[in-house]
Amino acid sequence: MTVPLPSPEAILFDWDNTLVDNWPVIAAALNAALTAMGQAAWTEAEVRARVRRSARETFPEMFGDRAEEAERIFYAAFAAGHLAGLAPMAGAVAALDAAAARGIYLAVVSNKHGGFLRAEADHLGWTGRFGRIVGATDTAADKPAPEPVLAALEGTGIAPGLSVWFVGDAGIDMECAARTGCVPVLVRDETTLGAEFDRWPPRLHLPHCLALASLF
Repeated sequence: MTVPLPSPEAILFDWDNTLVDNWPVIAAALNAALTAMGQAAWTEAEVRARVRRSARETFPEMFGDRAEEAERIFYAAFAAGHLAGLAPMAGAVAALDAAAARGIYLAVVSNKHGGFLRAEADHLGWTGRFGRIVGATDTAADKPAPEPVLAALEGTGIAPGLSVWFVGDAGIDMECAARTGCVPVLVRDETTLGAEFDRWPPRLHLPHCLALASLF
């Protein structure tokens, strides 16, 4: 594959479904909150398709004045199993190794709560791979707002722009890249993209992390 861009100075990675698979645990925790609030449970496929923004942004919309209660239930259920249910995506380690070997600065920008995000990186032994690991509630606003991107690059001397790739699996990642002037790189094993990418299309579309590793 010919890449119409120079090698990046920095790569900001989304976490879930980009570098790791944690969806069964996320789905179980969300369903614990939904059923406790008297709402119908979602299938795992629905959770994968519908969960994009952080809990602090979506729960008030979903649960109204019971949002804080639902959030407590969700996080209690998630805490009980998120490390045991964590698995790296195929090719994730190869992609991280290949980028690091080129001296590219790596960071994480995720809408998973920052505390859980960093615990998962520790569990995998990946913390040292990243200059910053920025999750939900770590900054004043969550992805796709620019604050997490700025926090991830803080102190590096690298400004958001075409030298920074934002790698993720969802439209919200491509939106975050576009809003900050970074290069949107989609890692998703689908040749036909849905409507979520109509407004914020990727600059590069790769089927998996092994394809990303091959670029370096």
